[in-house]
Amino acid sequence: MTQTPIRLTVNGRLHKVDAAPETALLYVLRNDLALNGPKFGCGLGECGACTVIIDGVAARSCVIPISGCVEREILTLEGLGSRENADPVQNAFIEEQAAQCGYCLNGMIMTTKALLMRNARPSESEVLEALRYNLCRCGAHIEILRAVMRAAGHPAEARD
Repeated sequence: MTQTPIRLTVNGRLHKVDAAPETALLYVLRNDLALNGPKFGCGLGECGACTVIIDGVAARSCVIPISGCVEREILTLEGLGSRENADPVQNAFIEEQAAQCGYCLNGMIMTTKALLMRNARPSESEVLEALRYNLCRCGAHIEILRAVMRAAGHPAEARD
């Protein structure tokens, strides 16, 4: 692998990384930029733990080469908000206690954020469709669904 300087815009900041063009975005985010929100799960783009948002669309960073990310806007969990100023999606997950081990949370939150960016008030069936390829081994699916519905502004009685 030949390393080449590649410019990536991540969380609104331009970064220059020296890596082979075929390097998976996930590795650059975690190893070079110290952004550990995206997790390595399956390495095949099937579990969702590595999800980021690229140009407004949820994407699996473990299977996307960095060469395909040049001149694109990449948003990671760290770019959504902070402890002091959390994104509404992050707040909804906290309020609904939608986590057990937390490994899937990055993917669930980023997929939710991408969904709400294109559809501010999705129905429950639209939420289920958007999240259907994000795996949670702990079984926090009910709480996750409640969190997404809260983030979408649905009243509590519609979430029960």
